[in-house]
Amino acid sequence: MRELITSSQGPQPKFLYTPCVKSGPLGLVSGMVAIDPATGQLIAGDATAQTQRIFDNLYLALPDYGYGLQDLVLARIYTTCMDQFPGINAVWERQFTQVAPPARTSVGVSALPLAALVEIEFMFHRI
Repeated sequence: MRELITSSQGPQPKFLYTPCVKSGPLGLVSGMVAIDPATGQLIAGDATAQTQRIFDNLYLALPDYGYGLQDLVLARIYTTCMDQFPGINAVWERQFTQVAPPARTSVGVSALPLAALVEIEFMFHRI
C-alpha cells in the first residue's frame, strides 16, 4: 500500500509531484532543492548555503513524514558544481554528529530544477 504525504511546514512543491511516499517501512522523499519556505524561491548563495537550506527544510518536514534522521538509510546528492563539494560535504558531516550517516551517492550533473546548485533525495526505513 502506498501513502502520499505532504508537509505544511516546509516549502511547497513547485511542480506536480508528491514530496514523500511511504510504502510499508520505506519512505521516499523527492529530491529537495534549497527553497526558502517563506518566499517559495530558491535561496541565493553557494552550494554550501543551499545544502544547509535543504537539510533545514528536511527537518521541517520530517515530523509530518513520520521519520527521524536515525531512520535515514540512503541519500543521493546531485550537484552542478563538484568544485564546491567540500562545502556540501562539510554541511553533510554536521548533520550526522549524533546519528550514523546513511549510505550516500554523489553525482555531478549539468543542470538542476530552478537553476539550483544542489538537489538531495532521501530514503527512510522504519519498521
